[in-house]
Amino acid sequence: MYEEGFVEVTGGRVWYQRFNEGAAGTPVIVLHGGPGSSCYSLQGLKDLAKDRPVILYDQLGCGRSDRPTDSSLWHVDRFVEELGQLRKALNLQEVHILGHSWGTTLAAAYCLMEPQPQGVKSVIFSSPCLSAPLWEQDQRRNLKTLPLDVQETIKRCEENGTTDSAEFEAAIEVFSKHFVNRLERNPEWIENRPREYRNPEVYNIMWGPSEFTVKGNLKTFDCTEQLKNITCPTLYTCGRYDEATPDSTNYYSSLTPHSKFYVFENSAHMPYIEEPEEYLRVIGDFLNSVE
Repeated sequence: MYEEGFVEVTGGRVWYQRFNEGAAGTPVIVLHGGPGSSCYSLQGLKDLAKDRPVILYDQLGCGRSDRPTDSSLWHVDRFVEELGQLRKALNLQEVHILGHSWGTTLAAAYCLMEPQPQGVKSVIFSSPCLSAPLWEQDQRRNLKTLPLDVQETIKRCEENGTTDSAEFEAAIEVFSKHFVNRLERNPEWIENRPREYRNPEVYNIMWGPSEFTVKGNLKTFDCTEQLKNITCPTLYTCGRYDEATPDSTNYYSSLTPHSKFYVFENSAHMPYIEEPEEYLRVIGDFLNSVE
């Protein structure tokens, strides 16, 4: 009914967990955000196991997976390869894929590889980042809605290279309360998330030192022109106040055949925590409809 373990992938071992209540539905594999975060905050998705097996895993370099020191491993193609290796090791011949945030970047890159992977029954892009340039533009617009002193602090710290300062952290907290997680108080289990599960090195190499200016190797990632090639049933979701804005999320959906679009009206970037029951209902209903 539950298992966890490690799978060998290029560069090391990744830790996974599989929840299975014995239902016959096609498994769903969850791709967490980051890059360099972990699947810890997505634990609530195990409740989908009443209908199908649920597989969560920590991508290489973060969470409970190995932490190799070879910085050349941190690029999207290797993470795509890792996903394929995980599927093979766990014998996941048919899957639904649910990516969140950076996990949608990974999901898109995986589904659009040539030749396209077999057995992907549907894809869910939750709070998607499918164009780094568009994401950057959206965050610039989001910043302009915040108090002027917060805007100036973020701009100054980026220009001066002081994004590791206390004042930058304080400004980011204001941004996060508007566009990442709007809960007044997080569930206790989220507050207790181990900080060491994150790996800032992976984030910095792939994205950069700041959310707002992409300087890493994802700087030019943009798959919008290829979204027409995703032909399996697809669901796009975001929060009403999401940094993955409703306008951009709807735009991606408009480019994808057989896609649906849904907005969580009381959420920002983390509806699986901000509106967990509604999130599970929407995701579960979509997966069941595909089958």
